[in-house]
Amino acid sequence: MEDKLHQIKELVNKLNLASKAYYQEDKEIMSNYEYDALYDQLVELEKETGIVLSNSPTRTVGYEILSVLPKVRHDVPMLSLDKTKDVLALKSWLGNQKGLLSWKLDGLTVVLTYQNGKLEKAVTRGNGEIGEVITNNAKVFKNLPITISYTGELVLRGEAVIKYSDFEKINKEIEDVDAKYKNPRNLCSGSVRQLNNEITAKRNVHFFAFGLVNTNGDIDFNNSRQGQLQWLTNLGFDTVESKLVTEGNIEETVEWFSGEITKNDFPSDGLVLIYDDINYGRSLGRTAKFPRDSIAFKWMDEIRETTLKEIEWSASRTGLINPIAVFEPVELEGTTVSRASIHNISIMESLELGVGDTIQVYKANMIIPQISENLTRSGNMDIPEKCPVCGEPTKIHNENDVKALYCENSECLAKKIKSLTHFVSRDAMNIEGLSEATIEKLIAKGLIHELADLFYVEKYKDVITKMEGFGEKSYQNLVKSIEKARHVSPAKFLYSLGILNIGLSNAKLISKEFNHDFDKIRNASKEELMSIPGIGDVIADSFIEFFREERNQNIVDDLLKVILFEKQETNSENLTLAGKTFVITGSVEHFTNRNEVKEVIEQNGGKVTGSVTTKTDYLINNDILSNSSKNKKAKELGIPIITEEEFVKMIS
Repeated sequence: MEDKLHQIKELVNKLNLASKAYYQEDKEIMSNYEYDALYDQLVELEKETGIVLSNSPTRTVGYEILSVLPKVRHDVPMLSLDKTKDVLALKSWLGNQKGLLSWKLDGLTVVLTYQNGKLEKAVTRGNGEIGEVITNNAKVFKNLPITISYTGELVLRGEAVIKYSDFEKINKEIEDVDAKYKNPRNLCSGSVRQLNNEITAKRNVHFFAFGLVNTNGDIDFNNSRQGQLQWLTNLGFDTVESKLVTEGNIEETVEWFSGEITKNDFPSDGLVLIYDDINYGRSLGRTAKFPRDSIAFKWMDEIRETTLKEIEWSASRTGLINPIAVFEPVELEGTTVSRASIHNISIMESLELGVGDTIQVYKANMIIPQISENLTRSGNMDIPEKCPVCGEPTKIHNENDVKALYCENSECLAKKIKSLTHFVSRDAMNIEGLSEATIEKLIAKGLIHELADLFYVEKYKDVITKMEGFGEKSYQNLVKSIEKARHVSPAKFLYSLGILNIGLSNAKLISKEFNHDFDKIRNASKEELMSIPGIGDVIADSFIEFFREERNQNIVDDLLKVILFEKQETNSENLTLAGKTFVITGSVEHFTNRNEVKEVIEQNGGKVTGSVTTKTDYLINNDILSNSSKNKKAKELGIPIITEEEFVKMIS
């Protein structure tokens, strides 16, 4: 018993760490396959011993929410679903009942409340008991009806998702490979929980209703879940695709869904089966974690054996070197695959990988190739001591018990390619015609060694016009773009240097603080930087550290010889808010959103910060009587709380 209790504790810790990394930190420390296997093992041990720990993932529904969004308790707790990968088990569970089989969408579950025909509240699933209020964001979901014909109280659940096509478009616009989103679920989670719904609107979030929680009881659904979904469809909601099934047709219906998954434009990680008979389902009650009226079906992964040929090590701008498994090609879910990301050294070590090993591979959710098991476990794979790109020593970093390999050479070619790509990007120097692939070619030919060299490529016309993909016209366009880029604002130039933690908005704040004088900017002290609202310890330290290095100073000096700063207009005649610091909270009526209020404040010489402190002059909140934390803090510090209307009068 003692050994089994020890196993239970180890499994609970492993699974909780994996869930925290996946849901809160958007990173993966173990595959879905490994998680499911460990979870099933834990379930069996708990059944066998009768011991269930209080923090067991078989008992808890989720993790605490980490954000500044308002939080509310769900009227009806949102439980997880029990699951199976066996179609026959699904058939047995259904028995002689009718069921509704639908996609299990992979996004963010949201609860919507309508009153008097209007959307009143939208709340995320959160930890199942308490969720985050995202009403403003839900109002900009692409397909969500804000007003409906039903005027009673309506509470429903659905999934907010970002389609694969939109996900790919958004990722294409991100030039830094390391900054790209890993999957649509991560992107959707961040998009739905934005504090500025303008960002949500740009992300093309869609909502698919999958369940009705409550109405006034004045609608007759003929005791049918299918009837509920049809009624929601009639109100204007997009509902999750579903099919009515019985014991007789469930197997072929599951087969139909499995054939459709690769054609779908939305992410799905399985199916959900719920009894169509509402009263019957309710009569079954619930367990501590699962409702008994529904069950999830996860695809039985198509697993193929193959031979590991090598581990490829891929270096990035941040210095992180990721292992990638290269194996003999196999057919999986209708396509040929020969590579799978291993994510980090910890996963590679847990699989004990080695060249020549017989491995099993599958597609997570029938899409992403992953290694499920290593059958021979030779463990003969050496971790490279030198960077595959620059040949300099590597170092293993251990963060939260996850090992990752890094190249710490600041001169690494991989880092230079990424820094050059960042330097020429649209929000930085905006040099068109210089893709990452083109920069890589220029470096390989020895034409570029540092950032300033970009402004001398005209000398290499003969070489460049003979490069693959280049000709006279593309060369001339490149030269024109470089010439245009010589004229730049101090803020964009500062951002283009790629200083850790210095985004474009921070660069603008710093530039404005020093009246756009770059000499003053580069020589700023930590104290001066931290006096700027929105600039804290981490940003200030990154800034100081960058300009402290002699090599970086030389890079900047060389660049200053080839660029010209554009004159920055400061509206000194009408800076009515000069020296004033504002905090904005709550909804706005006279402006499109809070971001627009911020722009007006900055145009009039004021500053906007995210939290109320002794340095705050005004808190803008249309709900002056609100008991929000910002209102309470402002009252404690004696800071005036003004409405939007009062603010408009202030600047008029």
